[in-house]
Amino acid sequence: MPPEDLFSQTNQDIDPGKPPEPVGNIPLSISENSKLTAADAPYRSYLRQQGKAESTIKAFAGDINLLRRYFVERNENPALGAITTEMLEGFLYWLCHERKNKQGEVMGCKPKSYARRVTSLKSFFGWLFETGVITTNPAAAVVQKSARAPLPRILTDAEVDRLNRTARDMLWSPRKPDARPYLLVTILLQTGMKKSEVMKLELADIDASNPNEPVVTVRYSDPRYAHKERRLFLGPGFTPIFRQYLNKYRPEKNLFECSPRNLEYVLSDLAEAAGIERSHISFEILRWTSAVRSYRFGMPPEALRQKMGLSEISWRETFDKIKKLASPGI
Repeated sequence: MPPEDLFSQTNQDIDPGKPPEPVGNIPLSISENSKLTAADAPYRSYLRQQGKAESTIKAFAGDINLLRRYFVERNENPALGAITTEMLEGFLYWLCHERKNKQGEVMGCKPKSYARRVTSLKSFFGWLFETGVITTNPAAAVVQKSARAPLPRILTDAEVDRLNRTARDMLWSPRKPDARPYLLVTILLQTGMKKSEVMKLELADIDASNPNEPVVTVRYSDPRYAHKERRLFLGPGFTPIFRQYLNKYRPEKNLFECSPRNLEYVLSDLAEAAGIERSHISFEILRWTSAVRSYRFGMPPEALRQKMGLSEISWRETFDKIKKLASPGI
């Protein structure tokens, strides 16, 4: 199950627009000074008293556990009575714009999952308030709204030109030539690969036997992600950059035998040299930039979906964003 769907199973008795059910008895085992973990078992008992399905109980309790994880990331562990509306709004923002998976990529939050999580907060804190555990309900003022994130940042054509020109200058620098920045940018802009995919690339995945038509194969060992496997054209200018990179770095197995953080530094240093704000460049930004440029250049939607390695379901929302980003004036 994808990370975003970890707690997104719903049931007919989950209605984001429906107010919480009447509360049960006061849970004597917890107080306003208790932590979130102490309220888990009593809250599950309350939901069972209300006749909720086990799938609903798991989803609601899972959402509250996600709130606890949010606090853990911030080295916080507030008591139930100290949790404020501002904290809950920060948690919801984190869900949509900051929560990352194991690969360090922002996961986002689908609208249905977001709506249910707001409902979970209102149910949980409404229960605590009505039973007298807390004196104010911080979730009462939380507004149920769309979780649709703003359009992703992409590089302008002028920024892409500056980036390529600067990377090319590094490639041919008489003082300290370095092919790695240009190789990395070429791969990202040409293929739109994700950071995790780039880090797993092996030398055997790159076929430059035809210098004018080099290709890279994106592989996945897990059969669940077979739809993400694909062969991507690297462009005729790739081969000489690739050869120069091999001559200097001499990798043995993986194309980039360094950490993801090292490559992030390569991108940020390149952006600074090109006069582009560091916050305006990342693997994700270059992935979106690649997709939008391919669409503008006339790549059919189905071919673009396959290039990005997306399922048909996740492609719907992604393609809407690509079309908006490709519109004049964006």
